[in-house]
Amino acid sequence: MTRAQPSRQRIHRMPHGAELQDDGQVRFRLWAPAHPRIELVLDEGAPVPMAAAPGGWHELVTAAGAGTRYRFVLPDGLRVPDPASRYQPDDVHGASQVIDPGSHGWTDGGWRGRPWHEAVIYELHVGSFTAEGTFLAAIDRLDHLVELGVTAIELMPIGDFPGGRNWGYDGAYLYAPDASYGQPDDLKRLVEAAHARGLMVLLDVVYNHFGPDGNYLSTYAPGFFTERHHTPWGAAINYDGEHSRPVRDFVVHNALYWLEEFHLDGLRLDAVHAIIDDSEEHLLDELVRRVAESFSDRHVHLILENEENEASRLGERVAQWNDDLHHVLHTAATGEGDAYYAEYLGDTSMLARAIAEGFAFQGGMMGYRERARGEPSAHLPPTCFVAFVQNHDQIGNRAFGDRLDMVASLPALKAVTAVCHLLPQIPMLFMGEEWATSRPFPFFCDFNEELGEAVREGRLREFSRFPQFADEAIRRTIPDPTVQATFEAAKLDWPALAEPAHAEMLAWYHRLLAARHATVVPLLPRIRRGGEAREVGELAVQVVWQIEGGGQLELAANLKDRPEPGFAHDDAAPFWQEGDVAQTEFGPWAIRWTHRPLTP
Repeated sequence: MTRAQPSRQRIHRMPHGAELQDDGQVRFRLWAPAHPRIELVLDEGAPVPMAAAPGGWHELVTAAGAGTRYRFVLPDGLRVPDPASRYQPDDVHGASQVIDPGSHGWTDGGWRGRPWHEAVIYELHVGSFTAEGTFLAAIDRLDHLVELGVTAIELMPIGDFPGGRNWGYDGAYLYAPDASYGQPDDLKRLVEAAHARGLMVLLDVVYNHFGPDGNYLSTYAPGFFTERHHTPWGAAINYDGEHSRPVRDFVVHNALYWLEEFHLDGLRLDAVHAIIDDSEEHLLDELVRRVAESFSDRHVHLILENEENEASRLGERVAQWNDDLHHVLHTAATGEGDAYYAEYLGDTSMLARAIAEGFAFQGGMMGYRERARGEPSAHLPPTCFVAFVQNHDQIGNRAFGDRLDMVASLPALKAVTAVCHLLPQIPMLFMGEEWATSRPFPFFCDFNEELGEAVREGRLREFSRFPQFADEAIRRTIPDPTVQATFEAAKLDWPALAEPAHAEMLAWYHRLLAARHATVVPLLPRIRRGGEAREVGELAVQVVWQIEGGGQLELAANLKDRPEPGFAHDDAAPFWQEGDVAQTEFGPWAIRWTHRPLTP
């Protein structure tokens, strides 16, 4: 555990928003180039004119304190929240609240983070992780994660979203922790508690779009968006056109704000393939550079979600969620071949490549997307890839939010999980996976009735393309994402840990992650590139990773429900084994992990 240090303040200074000054006043600043005049309302008082400044800015320094509610008033009388609000106590359409970030006296001054190779990530949704669904309630479960072998928690997005329940990808206020989870200081207490236990805290952030409800930017800063580029959500955020500098600053400062003011250890950037930027320095490159410059004294990590498989973006500070690895393992374990899974089903070469080299698609044509995808990745350290057999997307985008243990046999589940979590890639679990919770994780939201109806019908149309949901009566059994019951069904069933089957699975995960920490983690700094794979037979592979200075890490795996002969015999004692292994023949769902150290 990290010893508590004397308290200190952490305040991120930025060019926008409400910022307390040394003299006790507050500076309010808004970029609203569409209007020559903006007013400010404090605590529903009389509007006060703000001073226009060059570049479309409006500013006012006035007497106000922490807790003051405020809105900006547009010339037509519309009162809008602050896009850089640190807190929205009354949801996305309510007033913003002045926050004093210096009021929290931090006690983790000695925390410098952890090296990336030590990471075992646990993705969680704050609202459904506990019955209470708050930052403070999550603290009570941190010891469970430490005992499990987790070294980092990754929070799904927390930026203020409409209503009281949401996955977080519909956020409208990037700087404001959602009020349903607690106040900003509650998140800081969660971070402190995690650091005290040696846990890193990572946050999922969304820089590719804003949610459909509560975002007023286009009413006073239409240049924040551009029709030059389009994303699945409509007009793209303007990162490369005229007046894009304030837009880029808004996002770059958001990343720095979470890392500095909340002392987070890293960020996961959602769907960066939808961040379209033709600038000389892409926004991602600028963000990586600014983070490196700002936090050279501690370990700070960035993780991308990127459908393009751009290996050139990955390196010492930047890793990527490895969807390809998930897909090859999921299709092997389940036999599912719908949609993009059809590209991976039964393909041994893709299985071998994703395990050994990170990406399965490294420039080849992907029929499902009707284009080439990816870049060569074998030269990268395996720690550039985050490996998982379950995450919020791959569970929640299923019609019923069913988890892997609900669609795969126990031997298959254990085989692919042991492959994934002992790989020299960085492993990630999704909350409840460790005890095979019986609770699903369906999609849920809390929109107004009009938007909610659009979401309900759109989701049913989406699933109508699948043969198993061709019948409308069957489609109508899919949970309604807008009702409270769907959200409640996603809350983890912690009392179920006492049940024998769940306790047994939890004990298995404890042993698995203990084996990773004992054997794999110490090797990772010396595994500098991908492994060498041999296809033994259908969905049967052997992969060897060379260790700098001598020695090898080896996986032999038969990921199907039939025996497979032809594996190379190995006299070394395995540090992990699943299923029946008889020298050169492996039984169904049999795997073996071996470490051969340098021979003197």
